[in-house]
Amino acid sequence: MKNASSQRILVLDFGSQYAQLIARRVREQHVYCEIVRHDVTPEQIRSHGPSGIILSGGPSSVYETESPKCDPGIFEMGLPVLGICYGMQLVCDHLGGKVDSTTTREYGRATCTLTGEDPFLKDFPETAEVWMSHGDQVQSVSDVFTPLAATDTCPVAAIKHNDLPVYGLQFHPEVTHSPQGHILLRNFLYEICGCDGTWKLSNFAAETIEKIKQQVGDARVICGLSGGVDSSVVAALLSKAIGEQLTCILVDNGLLRKNESAVVVEQFTDHFKSDLHVVQGQDLFLDALSGVTDPQEKRRRIGHTFIECFKAEADKVDDAQFLAQGTLYPDVIESGAAKDGPAATIKLHHNVGGLPEELGFDLIEPLRDLFKDEVRALGVELGLPEHLVWRHPFPGPGLAVRCLGEVTEQKLVVLREADAIVIEEIEKAGLYRETSQLFAVLLPVQSVGVMGDARTYENALVIRCVNTDDFMTADWSRLPYDVLATMSTRIINEVSGVNRVCYDISSKPPATIEWE
Repeated sequence: MKNASSQRILVLDFGSQYAQLIARRVREQHVYCEIVRHDVTPEQIRSHGPSGIILSGGPSSVYETESPKCDPGIFEMGLPVLGICYGMQLVCDHLGGKVDSTTTREYGRATCTLTGEDPFLKDFPETAEVWMSHGDQVQSVSDVFTPLAATDTCPVAAIKHNDLPVYGLQFHPEVTHSPQGHILLRNFLYEICGCDGTWKLSNFAAETIEKIKQQVGDARVICGLSGGVDSSVVAALLSKAIGEQLTCILVDNGLLRKNESAVVVEQFTDHFKSDLHVVQGQDLFLDALSGVTDPQEKRRRIGHTFIECFKAEADKVDDAQFLAQGTLYPDVIESGAAKDGPAATIKLHHNVGGLPEELGFDLIEPLRDLFKDEVRALGVELGLPEHLVWRHPFPGPGLAVRCLGEVTEQKLVVLREADAIVIEEIEKAGLYRETSQLFAVLLPVQSVGVMGDARTYENALVIRCVNTDDFMTADWSRLPYDVLATMSTRIINEVSGVNRVCYDISSKPPATIEWE
């Protein structure tokens, strides 16, 4: 991604839950943005050639011994710097200010009032609603700073350095709860950093296609295909870049949705005219999952079996040197594998990190730095069919992570039928495009019910539906009761083995979107 734009912003990640959101908001202003480690050196920063730097928030306190710090040399580079929340506290800690804990943690909406003037504040209202999330705050600043804003409980809510292009905000301009926050981000990018807002996904597509051509040369590329949005966009990029040098492999692991394999074969033989190989691996995957209940062990075994099936088919492809995958940035972050930012491992992704070295493939992950909404926009840019671009995400391990407990063929049949019903009903209601992800989850829980005049003791099933922009955070969808009622009635009446349907009203965080 080094050539993605001549202008870019670097976000130094101090462990904030909003670091990825900052990057997305910057990209929405048509300026390319990357997230890097908080301890990046000035020399490493220069190698990226950024127009400016943003210091993210974080859960630590700057006065703690082990708290993450940035290299003080960053402030001497002449680059504009914007510190957000913990990032602002770092700015003051380095350059002159007193940071201390507040009597109570401030989390929620506050009214911000401007107290100064600066191009950074251009078009920002005199008073505005902002979102606070902090336990510490800047109590006072030295005379090298000019305060720009305050709230009732935060006397220094925004600052500027008098001699350096350094700014700070105690509140979070990147979240939707700060409705005018985008104005400050725009001003930082355009007024302070001098960006011109010319980065577009069309540029990304053209540059990525050219990069693939140069990287691949005359070799053949194998694309691990699932039929979802991500792998489809990867296939489209590769098809435009190398044409007949592309071979797609679909491993039917027996964990796909109803009629999934047939739909994928139709799409990729008709639309892409690609060399498509289908591996029938259902029995191998079910054998590997026999008796396994731990979610991480499921993912590990599915990944291992996938590699076995994939390798056996790939060995039949002559001159194959590269493997292309649809890894996205949230996958990298959630796997704790981001090279440019610290993150705890939330779940394993069998498509992150590439296949084992003994397979001999070089990895191509052209979407690795994109969020899901950007991938959809890129799919539109590449001319993919609308129904494919807007398809809800489906996890790499498939229905195995939606079938809690041991995975069996009988459970998968129940889950497939229930999942097909919820998708059919959401489409009938005209809400498919209004929601981000909808699916059914089969629980290893039986409950008492009555069907006819007989007592039943059968499975409970959960409907999960969320709305999100980036899949890093998500809120549960407020589906109409009549739609939920129809889904429940049809599942209980039509799917043998289910007598109770529940609706998941958990947000992410603290829950994840998938149940495993």
